[in-house]
Amino acid sequence: MDEKIKNLPHVMFVTGIGTDVGKSFATGWLARELARCGRKVITQKFVQTGNHDMSEDIETHRRIMGIPLQERDLDHTTAPLILSYPCSPDLAQKIDGMNIDWSVPGKSTDRLLEEYDTVLIEGAGGVLVPLTGEYLTADYIADSNLPAALVTGGTLGSINHTLLSLEALTNRKINITAIIYNPFFDKDEVICADTRDYIRRYINANLPGTVFLEMPTEV
Repeated sequence: MDEKIKNLPHVMFVTGIGTDVGKSFATGWLARELARCGRKVITQKFVQTGNHDMSEDIETHRRIMGIPLQERDLDHTTAPLILSYPCSPDLAQKIDGMNIDWSVPGKSTDRLLEEYDTVLIEGAGGVLVPLTGEYLTADYIADSNLPAALVTGGTLGSINHTLLSLEALTNRKINITAIIYNPFFDKDEVICADTRDYIRRYINANLPGTVFLEMPTEV
C-alpha cells in the first residue's frame, strides 16, 4: 500500500461516483498517508456547498490528518468558494445570487503549491455534477489538466456508477491515477466482495496505470 501511495502525483482531484460516497474521508485519509510517506501535504475543497464561512469538509480533512486548521484554511485559500445551500454548485450559486468565476479554485491550487509539495483537491458530489449550466465537474478537471482519484464503495449499484464515472473521465482524456475503495458504507458482504473484486479486475484489464487503494473501515 505504501509503495502505491508514495508514487501518486503531487496534485490530484478527488472525485466520487456520487454524493455521500465518503470523498471527504477518503481525501483526509489519503492526505494523512501521503504525509506519512514524507510529503508536505495540504487539501483543498474545490467548492463547498451547504456551509457558511468555513468548509466542514476541510475540518474533516484536518481531523483525519491529525492536525489543526492551517493558516491557509483560515484565510480560505483551501476553500475559496463557499455556498450556503447543500446542492449542486450550479443551483447553489443561483440561490446565493452569485456568478462564480471557476478560475478561482485553480488560483488557490497554485498558491498552495508554493507552500506544499502535494495538494489534494476534493470535488463536490460526483463526476458529472453541474458547476454552471452544462459545464460539469469533469470538464473542470479536464480543462485544468488534473489527474483524478475516484472514490467508490460496495453498495448495490456501485459497479454501474463506477464504470459510468470511469467512462466520463476517460472520454475527456483525464488521467485516472487511483480508485479509492471506501468500505464504510458496506452492508451486504456478498455484494461488497463481488463489487470490490469486479472493480479491481476491471481496472487491471482496462486501466493498467491506475492503482486500487482500499481504505480501512475506520480512518
